[in-house]
Amino acid sequence: MRVLVTGGAGFIGSHLLERLLNEGCEVLVLDDLSLGVHANVPEGVTFLPYPCEHVPWIEEVKGVEGIYHLGMPSSSPMYRERACLAGLTLTQFETLLRLAETMGCRLVYASTSSLYNGNPTPWREDMPIHPTDVYTETRYWMERLAAVYHSLRGVESIGLRFFSVYGPRERHKGRYANLVSQFLWALRRGEVPVIYGDGNQTRDFVWVGDVVEACIKAMASKVACDVFNVGTGKAHSFNQVLSMLNEALGASVKPKYIENPIGNYVWHTLADTSKAEKGLGFKAEVGLETGVKKILAMGGE
Repeated sequence: MRVLVTGGAGFIGSHLLERLLNEGCEVLVLDDLSLGVHANVPEGVTFLPYPCEHVPWIEEVKGVEGIYHLGMPSSSPMYRERACLAGLTLTQFETLLRLAETMGCRLVYASTSSLYNGNPTPWREDMPIHPTDVYTETRYWMERLAAVYHSLRGVESIGLRFFSVYGPRERHKGRYANLVSQFLWALRRGEVPVIYGDGNQTRDFVWVGDVVEACIKAMASKVACDVFNVGTGKAHSFNQVLSMLNEALGASVKPKYIENPIGNYVWHTLADTSKAEKGLGFKAEVGLETGVKKILAMGGE
């Protein structure tokens, strides 16, 4: 199978590349390295160093049978700091929808669990969406645009609402990396991790390998156009994360608790996974305690 992956030099994208290569796919990577690093790209792929809206590259990807779109800014602060990102992200997404239409192939793309902010947990796909910032509005617009392209032009696509994805190969993300990685890096530097509030806020932490599995299943599914949660259905507090890391490292570092400075802070996230289990046959397999051990065994970077 000939597939195109945008953002293949990034965190999730690089793990997806490895999986696709192992399954014998011919893989093309589209990444301008604005959010990733070339060192994340394994040998054996065709690397196209262009942004998603770059028109000439379309000639180089003729014959693709599937598109995975992971190459977009994935953190709310990025959109606050660069006002142009919403329009750019949507332009790139529509370019890929048109490519999928031209190639007659499916598109699997990253959405976000942040769309559920304000709803009680667990979060279900049929809950009302009330975007609280430019980032979530952009993702919601992507989902609606995908629905329009399906209804008017027959383009098949699956949006995956990722919860808190963690794993190795996040170092290039810096302050945008998952909390698991940030706590681990602080401990290894001999620093005290900082936690907003009392540390009892919770997240549904999902291992990057499970996220890759969800992407693969979404591409192979018969669902024409829909969105699905990608989480574990279990939540852990920040205090629990630090405790697991301390135990794994043989340390006993206590965090520094500070007043939360973020006005629209989300205190709890938790996925209802029933729709993904039924519609995609996807269920996360790696629990957080096991994931912490795996990230340390793989170098923790």
